Amino acid sequence: MTEPLVRLDNLGAWLIKGNADAVDLAARFAREPLVTSWCVRPGYRARLMRAGQPVVFWASGSRARLPYGVWGLGWVTGPAEAGPPGQQWSVPLELPILLEPDRLPRQALRADGRLAALEVFRQPQAANPSYLTVAQFAALRTYLPV
Repeated sequence: MTEPLVRLDNLGAWLIKGNADAVDLAARFAREPLVTSWCVRPGYRARLMRAGQPVVFWASGSRARLPYGVWGLGWVTGPAEAGPPGQQWSVPLELPILLEPDRLPRQALRADGRLAALEVFRQPQAANPSYLTVAQFAALRTYLPV
């Protein structure tokens, strides 16, 4: 059996994605700029999620509409859990959405050699959660407001 790609010793932060073309995330976050839970796919990654781990919100969508990329940074507040029968799993979060001028466009992140290999670039259609390594998260933090 192969070793899992994500391990607690190489995890810098979780990355959850939302498609801003499918849902008007800009309007949603203008009304409520705090994400308190998000859907995740059941599996070993979801079972690794724990309170206190950093989490990044990634807005995806068509590249011409909005400056997609990192829109928020916060914390996991508890384990991912199954919803009622037939419903998705979700993870509780304390994840404030950044003000629009502080959001990080994917073009700038892709141009940074330390971040060009992010999983979200390599596998943009992969299910939540994605992840950043310790080194990638440290590089990402250099772009974020203090």
